[in-house]
Amino acid sequence: MTVSDPIADMLTRIRNATMAGHPVVSMPSSKMKVAIAKILKEEGYIGNYEVVEGRTPAHKVLNIYLKYVGERRDRRSVIAGLERVSRPGRRVYTGKKHIPWVLSGMGVAILSTPKGVMTGKRARQLGVGGEVLCKVW
Repeated sequence: MTVSDPIADMLTRIRNATMAGHPVVSMPSSKMKVAIAKILKEEGYIGNYEVVEGRTPAHKVLNIYLKYVGERRDRRSVIAGLERVSRPGRRVYTGKKHIPWVLSGMGVAILSTPKGVMTGKRARQLGVGGEVLCKVW
């Protein structure tokens, strides 16, 4: 099954899995999804991720291990919210001076820049703008 917006599909799968309390969420893999998962791990929003072989060598699966805090009944996900910003119907680009702040710096904006996929903070340091993929808090 092809999806018109694979990044939105990834974020929705993560959002649904955290609301249901699942420890792992699986999805079809791509370079962009792995780059986003790498940023989520570096920022501490997920425990880990791995790319494994699917049914055929051409189909790889991305497994994301979600992170929770608290004990049993008080357990909450580290990810409080995910929001897709740039969509196939409306691309959102930003210059280096207008990179968005998420919850006054408590969250992270993920951008696709000419220098690769990175956080808004890193893009500000490198002085590059790009497409705002999503916001995570």
